[in-house]
Amino acid sequence: MQSYSGSRLYEPSVTGKYCCRYLSIKKIHLIERGKRESQKMRLVLFGLFVLVIGIVAASNPHGADVDDNEFAEFEELDEDEVMFEDTKQDELKEQRVDNKVDETVAEEDEDDDATVETEDDEFEHFNDEEEFVGFDKDRESTKPKEKMQELILNQVPQHLRTNWDSFVIEILMLAGLGVYLLNFLHGKNTNHKLAQAWLNSHRQILEEQFSIVGDDGTSKEAQSGTFIKESENVYALWCSGRSCVEGMLVELKLIKRQDLISTIAGFMKPVSDQIMIQIDMDPKVMDKFVFAVATKRSCAKIHKDMVDLSQFTEKKNGEKYDLSSSYQILSEIGEATVSVLDKKVTSVLNKYEGLVEFMHFSDQYSGLKAQDDSQTSKLPEVKPVLTFCFNVPGKGKCKPADMENMLPLLKLVLYCVDKVSRLQLGKEARAKADKKRQKMQEVFEKATHQQRQEQAQQRREEKRRVEKERLMAEEDPDKARKLEERDSRREAKRKQPKMKMMKVKAM
Repeated sequence: MQSYSGSRLYEPSVTGKYCCRYLSIKKIHLIERGKRESQKMRLVLFGLFVLVIGIVAASNPHGADVDDNEFAEFEELDEDEVMFEDTKQDELKEQRVDNKVDETVAEEDEDDDATVETEDDEFEHFNDEEEFVGFDKDRESTKPKEKMQELILNQVPQHLRTNWDSFVIEILMLAGLGVYLLNFLHGKNTNHKLAQAWLNSHRQILEEQFSIVGDDGTSKEAQSGTFIKESENVYALWCSGRSCVEGMLVELKLIKRQDLISTIAGFMKPVSDQIMIQIDMDPKVMDKFVFAVATKRSCAKIHKDMVDLSQFTEKKNGEKYDLSSSYQILSEIGEATVSVLDKKVTSVLNKYEGLVEFMHFSDQYSGLKAQDDSQTSKLPEVKPVLTFCFNVPGKGKCKPADMENMLPLLKLVLYCVDKVSRLQLGKEARAKADKKRQKMQEVFEKATHQQRQEQAQQRREEKRRVEKERLMAEEDPDKARKLEERDSRREAKRKQPKMKMMKVKAM
């Protein structure tokens, strides 16, 4: 709702609205009142004037200056009638104004009892241009003018554009995918060529030593010369049919040349392709000992990760056995170490110093340690195994021709197999080995028993917690008290020392 004070627009409250209305009505009363008083004054003055004229006329009835007018009497009557009519009209106007004021006051009384109106046209009866200057104009200017929003049409680009700068991201993505695809195909073919080159260069000696070379196990009849492709960079070859040996697994763990990220990382930190050879020995031909020779960088790793090496062996210096300073020995029994590291083996190790990563001989081979030792609930299965790890020359840049240089290392493997199968420990060394194995078994059983006790204790605590919760949830106080007493007696009985009763016979 809007109201005005003079010609200035403001927004009053409900109380201000009624005050403004009262002041406007009061002003109208004063104006009408002033008009009535002025009219009365005029009538009084006019009456006095007429009275003076009458006195003068009465005092000089026969004056010479008085003009003879036959119609003077009628003119005086006309003037009296006009004055009477004017007085009557003034009275009628006063009655109309009083009636309007009374009606306005009555309407205000009704508005006080009724709901306050908030419409903009509430003061239409005060639309006096002289009193409220610019009322309608100001009120119209305050109304918000709603304008229609103009529609803006965006320019839709064409589907194909000749500006290639807009496709920079897409071009880079396509180029990256293309480079990745080309690297994948090149790395895949390179790894396949290296694996096939190794097999071609070692096929003759393998076929001489084993009756089956490269059987994939998919058919009933034995096959030959087949690599098992485990992935694009891992190839496996299984050989069997040799005395003192249950089988031999050759794994070519090549670099991930098919992976672009691995290829880029190889430029920053070069790595070598590796050949892992694992031979499962016959348990009847291998004596009881654990031995390993490895480079210093890998010796600490396998000593920590392998179960048998961490439990049975100790670190020793390789220079004592005429080895290069880059090698370190993990030995359980010195007699077995001296027997394995003869002159022929040490000469090959020194000659191919950078190619032999480690050699691991063990009759207690069980693989890597479990990540969580508490999960072991039974003795691990052990078997006699010879493990060899060789590095391919070239530091990741090897060629198929370099695989032929690995042939002397395969001969070293076959020589070690024959050497271990003929090795026989002395009586004292064998007794020492048996004692160690018995001790390790007792330690394992003790650890297993302790683990079982801990599990039983956890179960008892869980059961006690459940009983306590049931006791707290019991609503009957007598029943809760009985349960608490029973638990306390059971706990006291458990804490009492156990005593044995002995019967003594009377003589």
